[in-house]
Amino acid sequence: MSIEPLFRTSQYTFRLLGEMGTFQATFASRQVKDGVEIVTLRLTSPTPAVPKELRLEWRHPVVDIHAMWNPGVGTARGLVPDWAAGFRSQATSQAPVVCLHNLEGHNRLTFAASDALHAIENRCGVHEESAEFVCGLRLFLSPMPPVTEYTLDVRLDTRDVYYHQVLKDVADWWASLPGYTPAPVPDVARLPMYATWYSMHQNLVPEEVEKQCRIAKELGCEAVIEDDGWETTDSSRGFGYAGDWKPLRIPQMKEHVQRVHDLGMKFVLWYSVAHAGYFSETYKRFQDKMLFDFPPHNAGILDPRFPEVREHLIHVFERGIREWDLDGFKLDFVDMFTSPGNQQTPADSIPGRDYAGVPEAVDRLMTDVMARLRAIKPDVMIEFRQSYIGPLMRKYGNMFRAGDCPNAATTNRRAVIDVRLLCGNTAAHTDPIMWNPAEPVESAALQMIHPLFGVPQVSMLLDKLPADHFAMVKFWLTFWRENRDVLLDGELHPMYPHAMYPVVTARNTKKMVVAVYEPWVVRLGQQSVPDELLIVNGTQGDTVVVDLAKPIGKRRVQVFDCQGRQVVSEITRFEEGLYMMPVPPAGLIRCTKQ
Repeated sequence: MSIEPLFRTSQYTFRLLGEMGTFQATFASRQVKDGVEIVTLRLTSPTPAVPKELRLEWRHPVVDIHAMWNPGVGTARGLVPDWAAGFRSQATSQAPVVCLHNLEGHNRLTFAASDALHAIENRCGVHEESAEFVCGLRLFLSPMPPVTEYTLDVRLDTRDVYYHQVLKDVADWWASLPGYTPAPVPDVARLPMYATWYSMHQNLVPEEVEKQCRIAKELGCEAVIEDDGWETTDSSRGFGYAGDWKPLRIPQMKEHVQRVHDLGMKFVLWYSVAHAGYFSETYKRFQDKMLFDFPPHNAGILDPRFPEVREHLIHVFERGIREWDLDGFKLDFVDMFTSPGNQQTPADSIPGRDYAGVPEAVDRLMTDVMARLRAIKPDVMIEFRQSYIGPLMRKYGNMFRAGDCPNAATTNRRAVIDVRLLCGNTAAHTDPIMWNPAEPVESAALQMIHPLFGVPQVSMLLDKLPADHFAMVKFWLTFWRENRDVLLDGELHPMYPHAMYPVVTARNTKKMVVAVYEPWVVRLGQQSVPDELLIVNGTQGDTVVVDLAKPIGKRRVQVFDCQGRQVVSEITRFEEGLYMMPVPPAGLIRCTKQ
């Protein structure tokens, strides 16, 4: 194992470990602003060669650092030892960024890599002997084509500012890189939607979908996402019949879409991009053009390195727009496009391939998909599901959805905020919201409240809801639409990330929304409080405690229960200090300046 070359900046010593082969490494660094520098690693070879696995490492003292944020789904937010595994990022999974912060959420070190295309393992663990972090990136984990040059920028930010500000800057940095420009976002992608998955699963009936759409439209939903089931009459889950994408369950798809359009709603249709089911004609056609077979899904995974595979998929999506007038696509399971093992197969060793690397082929596929679909319908919507929410995915799609977390309000909250922190203006959506209709309405309301800072997707049989549940949904969807300007576009501050964001605020010049999800004191600091202060009780308790650092004057206080029924209206003068404010579980406090 080589431990050279070394590169020293004012703060760090970088080591590059691994077999270099014919490559030579050079380093450079530049300061972007106070506390922010970019270190550039450049590898060059006199002849094209496939880089072998390398590790780039440096150390940072564990001083005033208590937690670690990363985009990994379900990963721990505490500190880990240096022998623990890192998390893997690539074009279709996660994002190459790690943030170390203290309990107040102040950044101490955030590092991000410019290469979001190829597989990288992002590592940051405590070295027991020295109480230092060993930070690092494992490079070239998946097959790459032979190259003569490879360049990687590592952005290092040690500013003493809130972690979410640093992550926003990282997202902006990625978006500024060549080939990373995010797709435009139509306004309808930023409005509530009805989703069929949890409410109907594969048992789709056009008339039932349209009935739910009619009610959802009245509640404020502007689109429907019709999920798995339309392409098969089999309802046993799995992907054995995926790949042909013929509307077997809904043969009159064009008329079905038109009836939804007549309700004033847009229509988004689900496709599993990578799968070719064992029982499909597509599998027979491309059986020798698979990345691998995946028996647990009863399907093969298509190999996008073949141009005819890419063209087949693009044609499928184009047909959906041209023949059925679709407005968007939920493109699922793109993370299945992975290289089988670590072997590198030259492109010309298998006839017909025009790419050696899977990441490069996926990038070509998704770039062409977006270009071809936008040529037909410029405002087409493309939804991706967590964990394929990285900076390159913003180029391909304009809706990022929280990962599957049925009936799990707190997980939906964390997932939506995680997505928001890196997605810029790309629309961040909740996982479809569901609950048991036998729930007390105050408990059911938590499902609507916890992912409040994402675009709501609702997935309940709305005509079957109890009257109090229906009133609750109507109240919170109305609240969301009335305050979308601050919930989506305001200055977002998710506090205490190590504790899954128990308090989240968003503000603009006119209003501020504070959502409280645990019985924590809400501290409103020296920053001025706008004319309208909205406090959402995301707990089952009946009190919210607010600590005012300075007076906010005379306010009309209105308190509402989770169904929107007003229970208090009074005038209160707020001085500096602690206030215990009564509010029903899952209720709302509105304080307006008088």
